[in-house]
Amino acid sequence: MTNACIQPIRNATDSFKDPEAIAHYAEGPPRFVPGLEALHRMTAVLLAENAPASARVLVLGAGGGLELGSLARAQPDWSFVGVDPSQPMLDLAGKTLGPLMPRIELVHGYIDDAPAGPFDAATCLLTLHFLDAAERLRTTRAIHARLKPGAPFVAAHSSFPQEPASRPRWLSRYAAYAVTAGADPAQAASARAAVDAHLNLLDPVEDEHILRDAGFSDIAMFYAAFTWRGWVARA
Repeated sequence: MTNACIQPIRNATDSFKDPEAIAHYAEGPPRFVPGLEALHRMTAVLLAENAPASARVLVLGAGGGLELGSLARAQPDWSFVGVDPSQPMLDLAGKTLGPLMPRIELVHGYIDDAPAGPFDAATCLLTLHFLDAAERLRTTRAIHARLKPGAPFVAAHSSFPQEPASRPRWLSRYAAYAVTAGADPAQAASARAAVDAHLNLLDPVEDEHILRDAGFSDIAMFYAAFTWRGWVARA
């Protein structure tokens, strides 16, 4: 597995400790997430709509540092708190971010380990699909509680129609895209099987309901790419 965030196993946290997976982390997301670089750029644009020039931003699921780096380069006056349960992935983020680190605090843990805030903005990219519906709601409520009123929140993760007739077709598209982006066909097939078996997949309508139940408003989908969806909302 080149990227545990995209190719989950039964215990996702274990895959974030796999030295081989960590070493090849940066190769996985662009192959399995269509338009990943654009997703990061759009996230910066959406946060900047309502975040101040010197915003303090909470990034949940920050291991590896890809989105932290993109956001920090886009907004040189923002500071960040990146939270992730994998210390090896946070170590990788520190090495990857290099000169950007003076503006970034890395926290080992889950949302409950994040500072209370209040933050000016928050993101959670490629992460919430690891959580079942109940834990997803609890986590998004905890994010909401750490945001200033009206602060923007961007979430993006695996979310697509779950009807029995259409789910296999979307999963096959997920794998087929990865192959066209350079993934080994066997690896892509393994990733498809892992996603099918082990991710807590919800329909986009259910994901929007969770955001609303967590207290967010002004919810809008801004990103849809095969099996991936992204939303912007306000606390």
